[in-house]
Amino acid sequence: MAAAKKDYYQVLGVGEKATSDELKKAYRKLAKQYHPDVNGGDRKASNRFKQIGQAYAVLSNPAKRKQYDQMRRLGAFGLGGTSPGRGPSTGTRADPGFSFEDLQGGFGNISDLFSTLFDNIGKKEPSSATKGGRQKGENVEYVVEIPFLTAVRGGKVSIEVSITEDCATCSGVGAKPGTDLHTCKECKGTGDVSFGQGGFAVKRPCPACFGRGMIPDTPCSSCSGRGTVRQQRKLHIDVPVGVDTGAKRRLSGQGERGKSGGKAGDLIITFKVKLDRFFTRKGLDVHVTVPINIVQATLGSKIKVRTARGKKVVLRIPKGTQSGTKFRIKGQGIKKADRVGDQLVEVEVSVPDELSDEEQKAMEEFAEASGLRH
Repeated sequence: MAAAKKDYYQVLGVGEKATSDELKKAYRKLAKQYHPDVNGGDRKASNRFKQIGQAYAVLSNPAKRKQYDQMRRLGAFGLGGTSPGRGPSTGTRADPGFSFEDLQGGFGNISDLFSTLFDNIGKKEPSSATKGGRQKGENVEYVVEIPFLTAVRGGKVSIEVSITEDCATCSGVGAKPGTDLHTCKECKGTGDVSFGQGGFAVKRPCPACFGRGMIPDTPCSSCSGRGTVRQQRKLHIDVPVGVDTGAKRRLSGQGERGKSGGKAGDLIITFKVKLDRFFTRKGLDVHVTVPINIVQATLGSKIKVRTARGKKVVLRIPKGTQSGTKFRIKGQGIKKADRVGDQLVEVEVSVPDELSDEEQKAMEEFAEASGLRH
């Protein structure tokens, strides 16, 4: 990995012999001055803030500071320094307590040392600059229930989604208009805190400053200092023709707000089709059950059947049709791309619970004539 171009001591404006308290004081002052939330997401301020965070991450850690100082003496940062076994350009000898072998110990070579030092900055201990830079907002997932016929034919549905928005009163700063901000003492301006120990430590947004690294002197009354409020956003969603349960649709930029001027996240819609009391779906085919009486089944008839695609079709019932017989209406099923399913109609012969005297006599005569009565 390429070496840093700037001297970390110069970045923080301190001397090589600066104590930990002096480093902390310098870092807090500069972090407050260049924090992206204070500078409205300005790119230069964000880059400066990142340099400050990297410098403090190294110099505030005794082990990393020692490694950095050793590399600095070697001129690894383009700052002059010494080379192994030789003194600096003035001709003085190198520190007798330092050797190239000591520098290599535990790393293998100087390339590994660079990698270890700077990878730790970028991965194991993310600086507040990374936190404070522009970040895309979180995606929001929402399940929307749609009527069966809307799923078949397509259409629109209205939904209300709870989204975090910048507070209109304080413009997302969290402070009462006209008041200042100060560095959060809990996280020291980094925006996050660690829970646990060693390899089990987990970083979470600081609960005191809500992950911003700065705390308002006088909190905004509208958002209680959070800088954000929850709003109900009403949206009209297009439902594709033939959509089924589990299908998803992504609406770019309709999710949670971005951080420090970053892009908003996406809204991911998952469709759930409601059950219908008449229609059911199997693949691209639509199934319905239609009741007919015993006379229609015996003598034959014509019935009207409505389809899921919004048409009414006349269906011919042949003589002697049995209960459970299925009829197919072509092209009245689900449309998907260049394919269209059918609608299957199953007839169910219904037997009356009660008969009038005239109907009873007619049935008895029918039974006598057909030899069905014993």
